[in-house]
Amino acid sequence: MAQPSSKILIIEDDRKMSDALVSGIQAAGYEVIAAGSAEEGFFLVHSEHPDLLLLDLTLPQRNGLDILRQLRKDGIDLRVLILTSHNSVEDRVAGLNTGADDYLGKPFSFPELLARIDALLRRFLPSKEISALSIGDLCVDRKARTASRGGDILDLTAREFDLLLYLAENRGRTVSREMLARDVWREMSRFTPIDNVIDVQIARLRRKVDDPFSVKLLQTIRGLGFSLREPLP
Repeated sequence: MAQPSSKILIIEDDRKMSDALVSGIQAAGYEVIAAGSAEEGFFLVHSEHPDLLLLDLTLPQRNGLDILRQLRKDGIDLRVLILTSHNSVEDRVAGLNTGADDYLGKPFSFPELLARIDALLRRFLPSKEISALSIGDLCVDRKARTASRGGDILDLTAREFDLLLYLAENRGRTVSREMLARDVWREMSRFTPIDNVIDVQIARLRRKVDDPFSVKLLQTIRGLGFSLREPLP
């Protein structure tokens, strides 16, 4: 879900990739500007004041990590998502340690990219977000940390609430196990196998959110992950 008035800057020298990103992200409701070089990107950061930067690492003359390092040194208040073909563990650690807020390797799923953009902007845009999210008769109140369905309060553990809130914030979108591991469990290394843990928590959450009701909201998307959505009529 696009955040109102959010502006996204893309620094990407591959014109075909840049055009595809601009088109897709604009279609999701964001204002998008693009630069093909570090110099142009720096100019747009200071002249356009974007809310979020999608940053490629392989750029002519000056690489993305140098750009990121300079932005952080200058104290620029800007969320940065690295979008790159350099996707080893060492690359991801270097990017995050340099100051990136998130890291996504190419090739990537466009819905996942949009979900990460939404999550970053929600996380860092203050006071604009509403406290309660609704999906059908399910209500998730992020401030009170409570959830109800059909007016009945759901008895959730802290982890179950965090999981439900994340799914609610990404309602209608498919959320992968990798996204859940990173954003709910804060597990950055995919070499730590927690897929079974996630599946167990999803099953427990489903029993509380869906089992007593005829309309099922928590969907398993085979081979991709999970989605919280109202079923199609």
